[in-house]
Amino acid sequence: MDIKLIANYDCICGEGPLWHPLEHKLYWADINTARIFRYDPAAGRHEQVSQDEPLGGFTIQADGKLLLFGRNGAVRTWHDGIIETVVEGIEAEQGCTFNDVIADPRGRVFCGTMPGKGHLGSLYRLDLDGSITHLFGGIGCSNGMGFTADLKRMYYTDSTPGKIYVFDYDIETGSITNQRDLVSVDTKKDGLPDGMTVDADGNLWSARWDGSSVYKFAPDGTQLDRIILPALKVSSVTFGGDDLMDMYVTSAIGAEGKAGQGEGAGGLFRLRPGVRGVPEFYSRIKL
Repeated sequence: MDIKLIANYDCICGEGPLWHPLEHKLYWADINTARIFRYDPAAGRHEQVSQDEPLGGFTIQADGKLLLFGRNGAVRTWHDGIIETVVEGIEAEQGCTFNDVIADPRGRVFCGTMPGKGHLGSLYRLDLDGSITHLFGGIGCSNGMGFTADLKRMYYTDSTPGKIYVFDYDIETGSITNQRDLVSVDTKKDGLPDGMTVDADGNLWSARWDGSSVYKFAPDGTQLDRIILPALKVSSVTFGGDDLMDMYVTSAIGAEGKAGQGEGAGGLFRLRPGVRGVPEFYSRIKL
């Protein structure tokens, strides 16, 4: 498979690749340095567009703004350098940072946090009116999420124990229930499951931190494929392009430095695995 290194900004933790269908561009971030990047495939150009507050994941609002999830539970919008606050912060998340997030079909956002001093990570739901609900805690490192094709179940990754879970999901209320294991990874041997996406056939694609790979799983958790990349810390994956046939993959250098992390460590890759993605949902959080 032709794996192309699109850009390499030596990201300590490149994350959150997301196709912006209104702009026909791909956004991604280095969450450790709070940098946001943009790639225009039609022009073949990429650039850094922002470096501001610490951030984790982001979604795209229906009006085209980025919805940024940052440190201390803060949520802000970004558009052409203009930042507006949606949530000032969450008392229980002071000193902590959001990680992966995902908009649901109604425009709510499920948003997970990384552990902080004295407590583990959590999963929250940001509702359309800007209110935020704590769903559950005890998470080692909240990571990739996705929805089944029928929108009746939601996938959720906790990297630390090497688990991808599946929940029953209620589209009307945004509730998730009945947690069970879908994929279990031997983290000492094979690395940590990280960011993920779902394709048009309903299969899961899961990035593997310290595993140099993106894994493809069937909806029942059966491994179908593995794509090896020239970076040890593969952090997240999404589909993009106007036909959603391009797969974009982020990677990281990590805290150890670039030595031994692979020739493409910290870069953004593009490949075409021969399957189509599905459009990500817009967030619709009101300011």
